[in-house]
Amino acid sequence: MELFKVYPIYDINIEKAQGEYLWDDKGETYLDLYGGHAVISIGHSHPYYVQAITNQLNKIGFYSNSVKIGLQQELADKLGILSGHPDYQLFLCNSGAEANENALKLASFYNGKKKVIAFSHGFHGRTSLAVAVTDNKSIVAPVNETENAVILPFNDEEVLESYFEQHGDNISSVIIEGMQGVGGVVLATDSFLKKIRNLCDEYNAVYIADSVQCGYGRSGKFFAHDYAGVQADIYTMAKGMGNGFPIGGIIIAPHIKPKIGMLGTTFGGNHLACAAAIAVLDVIKSENLLSYTINTGEWLINELKKLPGVKEVRGRGLMVGVEFDFPIDEIRNKLVHEYHIFVGNAHNKNVLRILPALNVKIESLQKLIKALEEILELKAVS
Repeated sequence: MELFKVYPIYDINIEKAQGEYLWDDKGETYLDLYGGHAVISIGHSHPYYVQAITNQLNKIGFYSNSVKIGLQQELADKLGILSGHPDYQLFLCNSGAEANENALKLASFYNGKKKVIAFSHGFHGRTSLAVAVTDNKSIVAPVNETENAVILPFNDEEVLESYFEQHGDNISSVIIEGMQGVGGVVLATDSFLKKIRNLCDEYNAVYIADSVQCGYGRSGKFFAHDYAGVQADIYTMAKGMGNGFPIGGIIIAPHIKPKIGMLGTTFGGNHLACAAAIAVLDVIKSENLLSYTINTGEWLINELKKLPGVKEVRGRGLMVGVEFDFPIDEIRNKLVHEYHIFVGNAHNKNVLRILPALNVKIESLQKLIKALEEILELKAVS
């Protein structure tokens, strides 16, 4: 049987990982500054994380939500404190797409309305409704198409307000990334997020903060939306939540009430997933990674701005996009194959994405800067 070939992949077989380094089956060492799309939040094989999962696996790895799972409450308590939302409610699932799907569904249950507003260049997942509100027609199958999803221009307050004035009675929710990932690390303005909050309040719509990539400390605050000083009704999470172990979730404001059977999942919130997620929160807290991420990110952004040929550097914390005046495929390939450094790309072909673990060492980022200096100098000469 062959694999179903839907991914563009490097011919590199990674067999081992530790901290910010990877090793392939030939013994080559790679510096990982991408973390598998911002998934690795506390470094590969962090000893505290490995021990927590091992200890849990030696007890029980899985049982369904038909029984009480005490680890879920422990996770909820720690997440509430670290995120600054102790009064919110937690629903656990398995991925970012599931988190967004459940958030959109829950919003519609709450207010009985159907329309969802999303924004240009946004990405929210590949399940049915999540992909319908994603601005990429090439991954939206005909069965996913729905008149209930509308894509408006990102950061355009005038268009957003006009749409609410015309259709406000039918708008169930607004979903937005605090920083767009696939879209090229583009930040939502504080003013735009405040406008969403005000309009949702006025029209009884639900503000969904898609924090799957830009959340969980990635920006230096727990949620990137926190920079605007607003509170969303639902925050969606995944990627960095489990440091590689599949887990996702949504936290829900107290005014949205649950009822039995409203949402459900077989694997979500299982013992092993909760142990992984608790370990991540413990490490973020004990290693003071939120403030570390802010300081390290500021250093990285300032150094990247000094490079020749850079058009713009965007981001907060350790979610950084570097835009050039030309496509970055050649740079990215050289980084991987010649310098053994993993970074990412974006839907914007000119943007290099840098998403290292939140505890990445400055020395590792210096290796990236030096490599980029050499690549860009050679490109200028040629």
